[in-house]
Amino acid sequence: MNKKFIIIAIIFVICFWIIGIQKRKDYLKHKEKLDNENVVISEESKDPEEIKIYDIEEGYMTVPFNKDADKHNYDWSKLDKTNGIYKYEDSNYTSKLGIDVSSHQGNIDWKKVKEAGVDFVIIRLGYRGYGESGKILKDNYFEKHYEGARAAGLEVGVYFFSQAINLDEVKEEAEFVFKNIENKEITYPVVYDLEKIKDNEARTDNLTVEEITNMSLEFCKLVEEKGYTPSVYGNSKTFTTKMELEKFNKYNKWYAGYPEAGNYDYPLYPYEFDLWQYTETGTIPGVNTKVDINIQFIKK
Repeated sequence: MNKKFIIIAIIFVICFWIIGIQKRKDYLKHKEKLDNENVVISEESKDPEEIKIYDIEEGYMTVPFNKDADKHNYDWSKLDKTNGIYKYEDSNYTSKLGIDVSSHQGNIDWKKVKEAGVDFVIIRLGYRGYGESGKILKDNYFEKHYEGARAAGLEVGVYFFSQAINLDEVKEEAEFVFKNIENKEITYPVVYDLEKIKDNEARTDNLTVEEITNMSLEFCKLVEEKGYTPSVYGNSKTFTTKMELEKFNKYNKWYAGYPEAGNYDYPLYPYEFDLWQYTETGTIPGVNTKVDINIQFIKK
């Protein structure tokens, strides 16, 4: 009798041991799947602890997950990338095609751009030099690009390339923008673009997260007060490590991320954005240089 009991007990122990091993395998398989989707999960929380992003200079990075920043709900299986021109359509969103330009593009045949299916353009209005003096300059082609785009029937937004290092300089930049778009038909956002200078030092290199956040918020507030739509421009690294992104939930975001650079298919970025600059080496009829191409996600 005791022998039978021992055998049965051993069988039960073996069964539970096998079940435990299988459960552990299932957990590891599930965790590996999530890791492959660029999310590292916490066993104590349904929210990720970290996400993996791609930066064009630093490559793949792991950064903390911001649970307070708004998240997008785009279904990337609905993204059509035929011939390098992105389109999106689902039950909640449709899309428009756009480019952004500056003096680097030179003369543009805007009629051909419009005929190619481009709906909008965001034009560099001006910039602050990244040297010590930080002089504000107007883009040499702004007026020409604006007039040509509007004559061709494109919607127009503007951006200012900032190198401000304090709130007074932000206000100076905003006033410069307002002066130069007065009496112009600006139907797309007025964008604050504060970014790192590639392969060079800049006057903004030592700004803190708090300073960048407060200056970006100030620009957005000033734009909003003037009756325009404010937006901030940035890539994954900027939005996740250089700004308190949750403070911008009410504002539009223009996200820059280039799948061809990091060899990924869709943005490795879970947070809300309405504009996506998906390439800086695009080709559009009417533009004689490589050009940034954007997709806008529009709620139905």
